[in-house]
Amino acid sequence: MSRKKVLVVDDEVHIVHVVAIKLRNNDYEVISAENGAEAFELACSEKPDIIVTDFQMPVMTGLELVEKIRQCDAIKDVPVIMLTARSFAIEQQQQEDLQISQCLSKPFSPKELLENIEDILYHRAVVNSRV
Repeated sequence: MSRKKVLVVDDEVHIVHVVAIKLRNNDYEVISAENGAEAFELACSEKPDIIVTDFQMPVMTGLELVEKIRQCDAIKDVPVIMLTARSFAIEQQQQEDLQISQCLSKPFSPKELLENIEDILYHRAVVNSRV
């Protein structure tokens, strides 16, 4: 089975670094971006299996990124995990409308993020194999 590709988007380089190490150590391919605009370009060209994005970023926010992704046929079904500072909770309705699989509050543990990614990808694989 080919390695799953994860796009990690955060303007805080240390977060991208820590997450990338955790994912690579668990046999994921990691691509990263520092803002939503860069992430959208990468998502279109690389077609990741899942996207982990920060909510608050320069150029394009995490929510704007997800809105653009959902409008792009090639990547509209890619699951998204949103990272948020606690004060920026996303409303449940917005989360459902944009099909955001999970919201994690910062600070989060890389282990917790990995578990979420595996739950989403594994659940999705199970669902898809039944079709």
